[in-house]
Amino acid sequence: MNKITFILAVFFICRSLLAHNIDDKNSNIELKHWHLIGAKHEIHASFYMYKDGKVYLEDEQHNILNLPLTSFNDKDKKFVLEKYGKIKEINAKLIERNNIANGKVTEFQNSINSEHPAENNINYFLLFTVLIAATILVYNFTDRSKLKFVYSFIGIGILFTIYSFTTGDIKVQQSATNPLTIDSAFKPFKPSVYTRWDANYFYVESKGIPNHSMMTGIVKWQQQVPIPQCYIGTNAWQVPLNPVIAPTPVPVNPQHFIRGAVAIAANGVPIFNPYTNTGVDAYLDGQLDNWGGHSGRADDYHYHIAPLILYTQTLSTLPIAYALDGFPIYGSNEPNGTPMTTLDSNHGHYWSNGVYHYHGTMTAPYMIGRMVGRVTEDTTLQIVPQPSAHPVRPSLTPLTGAVITGFAANGSNGYNLTYTLSGQTYGVNYSWTQNGQYTYNFVSPTGTTTSNYTGFTQCTVPSGVNENGNSAIPKSYNMLWAYPNPFNPTVSINYNLAKSSNVQIKIFDASGKQISVVTEKFQSAGEYNVVYNSQTNSSGVFYLTLSIDGSIADTKKLVLLK
Repeated sequence: MNKITFILAVFFICRSLLAHNIDDKNSNIELKHWHLIGAKHEIHASFYMYKDGKVYLEDEQHNILNLPLTSFNDKDKKFVLEKYGKIKEINAKLIERNNIANGKVTEFQNSINSEHPAENNINYFLLFTVLIAATILVYNFTDRSKLKFVYSFIGIGILFTIYSFTTGDIKVQQSATNPLTIDSAFKPFKPSVYTRWDANYFYVESKGIPNHSMMTGIVKWQQQVPIPQCYIGTNAWQVPLNPVIAPTPVPVNPQHFIRGAVAIAANGVPIFNPYTNTGVDAYLDGQLDNWGGHSGRADDYHYHIAPLILYTQTLSTLPIAYALDGFPIYGSNEPNGTPMTTLDSNHGHYWSNGVYHYHGTMTAPYMIGRMVGRVTEDTTLQIVPQPSAHPVRPSLTPLTGAVITGFAANGSNGYNLTYTLSGQTYGVNYSWTQNGQYTYNFVSPTGTTTSNYTGFTQCTVPSGVNENGNSAIPKSYNMLWAYPNPFNPTVSINYNLAKSSNVQIKIFDASGKQISVVTEKFQSAGEYNVVYNSQTNSSGVFYLTLSIDGSIADTKKLVLLK
């Protein structure tokens, strides 16, 4: 056989063996009969995982079902809790993301396969066995003087084989974010913003008006002016506390997310796609003011690029915004204060703690190249959920040639805007009353025209904070979170009790073996904090459980990096 043909054949065999999703859909799964309380029929499926009080099952068609633990009979409940405590395998894949400080930062992409823990190892074993065998054969049966050419083919074959893994090989990563960490970014801008959270979202309430000036510097004006909005209550901004890495990040471009925001700034002002709904770069087109913002069709002020101006009011080590996928946005410095390092194609990178973050710059894509976290885009090309702005007058059209030269407060409930057009000075002086009456005075060299509108009633941003200066945690549920994560060697464990309860906090290793009881006591309703020191443990994945009166109330996955 021609030697080159032989080499290529070996590597095509490698590809055929391994060019499949590691989570093979055709693999057999161990099925079990599940009994639901009050149901006439059983469910035939395998146990997948237990999380947040729900049991996830995989049926014969590989569909994932989720049902509350309370819906199963006592025997199956016992099975679930025992299974949960004995997870057989965690396959952690270290994926190099980018260079940081002349080194590599890696991301843990974890997949749980409790029924077939050895399949991934078998595939890797086959891969390296074939590669080693091919290398030995080539070395023994190839003219040594021509080995330099063969080495090239071997290298190409290795790369080709590795590339054969599909994106399905790498599971999405889900991690919890400490709400107190997010809250620290918004704290310098309180009481203009109010923050709160539940088990799923961090909520930001504001009126969408920054405490810096606005509008000055716009040379392509849409004839819209800023009025306070009511981003409060059910219309608050929502940042997911459990961000999930998207299998395929969606680009922030003229084809996606052209309505609504992609992030919320630390001062409570939304940040939109840098491209407008007409597909132009708002910054390069001259539509933005000196601070990177302007007013939309609802007279709602928002940024289109990262508001780096906020670093005059906050620490350089804090984020200036959070993307609506759950990940923070920094400026020209890293979280430890060192200068920003190389960015990836998403305009960010993974930091040494294993958490992704974006960076804001003054060049495209300015802030987010692609949404690293999983988001939902509706048919109008807007990320949902997100709040809405409310217009009080019809939107206007661009005023060609107008340049905004001044903008100042008009009392406590209004503004005066000044612009030039064809060498003459014009203005818009506008104000509102607390009962929703809006008055716009359009001033020209020949006189003033007034328009009155009835709109929404202005609201008040809540101001209640607890003794630590952080927004109070709602007391109607139990909640567990841990920070930092990944950690080394200590992790702060925080939890909230809805009522007086017997509390147990335990830590299990990846095999399901209990390695520590962090706390075990009766406690009153309230917020608590304990610290776990893992100095004697090796790097790996661990599980943290919060049990209330004998039942698991919440769980968290921890990653120890040493």
